[in-house]
Amino acid sequence: MTLVLDAGALIALERGDRTMWGRLKLALNSGQVPISHGGVIGQVWRGRGPREALLSRALAAVEVRALDGSLGRKAGELLSLARKRDVIDAAVVLCAVDGDLIVTSDPEDIETLARAARLSVDLIVP
Repeated sequence: MTLVLDAGALIALERGDRTMWGRLKLALNSGQVPISHGGVIGQVWRGRGPREALLSRALAAVEVRALDGSLGRKAGELLSLARKRDVIDAAVVLCAVDGDLIVTSDPEDIETLARAARLSVDLIVP
């Protein structure tokens, strides 16, 4: 079981949310490396301010996958199946496998996308 992080999860980490930091530490202590993708980083990274230090620290522990042409195509196909529009959310779902936990501030759309992808994942709201 891997933690898959969307923008809401990273924003919670950036804000110092103790529950989210606890989830991250628990995953790391159990040998699990949380994952996300570069599009999610682009949604939250602003490159300045004291909060960026917390976000940078969190990202050092996260496997950040590329939102490349292949993932982009697959995300587009998933969006078509699910009748949704957010490529970043679709790519988050495609980073997951059955049994993973997706930490998201948008559970309705993520659930719809996961169903369309035929994935059995648990959703956590940060």
